[in-house]
Amino acid sequence: MVIALCAVWGGPPRSTAAEAPAATPAVTVPDFWNPRSRGERVEAPQTGRAVRFLTDDEFPPLHFAGPDGNPTGFVVELARAVCEKLAITCTVQARRFDTLLDALDSKQGDVVAAAIPLTAKLREKFLATRPYFRWPARFAARTDRGLPVPSAAALAGRSVGVLGNSAHAAYLKTFFPKAVAKDFTDLAAAEGALKRGEIDYLFADGLNLALYVGGQDAENCCALIGGDYLENRYFGEGIGLITRQEDAALSRALDDALQRVWDDGKYTELYLRFFPVSPF
Repeated sequence: MVIALCAVWGGPPRSTAAEAPAATPAVTVPDFWNPRSRGERVEAPQTGRAVRFLTDDEFPPLHFAGPDGNPTGFVVELARAVCEKLAITCTVQARRFDTLLDALDSKQGDVVAAAIPLTAKLREKFLATRPYFRWPARFAARTDRGLPVPSAAALAGRSVGVLGNSAHAAYLKTFFPKAVAKDFTDLAAAEGALKRGEIDYLFADGLNLALYVGGQDAENCCALIGGDYLENRYFGEGIGLITRQEDAALSRALDDALQRVWDDGKYTELYLRFFPVSPF
């Protein structure tokens, strides 16, 4: 991956996020919607049949098979909430992840709701809504060491685990140049080193780190520390609902419905259900 370095240092980019309701103050819910972009309500085109959503069932907590075998997860339930907002009938079918775009292209479904990164190459062939989820980078640290919140100065001379040759490694080198990077070949090895205290911090994908620190393997050793980092050039644009280019009216309706799902609090409700430890 070729990384374009920032010409001017202005500090690491951060997301805009909203605090969850008072009952769960520890969870931060991300806000990807611009309040100034709200316009007239967009209705879904009437086709006389159900809108067919395609997903994968092996990527919890975004999309996975529930106890009854049916697809569920944050992305799937968000898609169902969008259908409810649009007052349309929808079906959700699970397929192998690497076949989803081909199935959409061959009209075996109408919308892909899965963790497929939005890229310029994808947009050459398909349409997508604005992102409803992104991949924040986060720091994690042991909870018993009293380490400072990460900053360029605070990380000077401190060891930080990263996956070798990753976007996170490049970002760390650019924005935290005095940190001592320790390369790992896989995330599990880096998490183990953090748990054993062999590194001071771990800098990696926030979703995976949130799952780790909140899971049994961590044994409450560690926690996320500091804020999230969302620079597109390093960590991508996120994920949205993907449709065929000829279904522009459907794409606009999905975009509008996502905004309204956020406005009425349903997005937050689903987020708190599937992310007990927020990656943001």
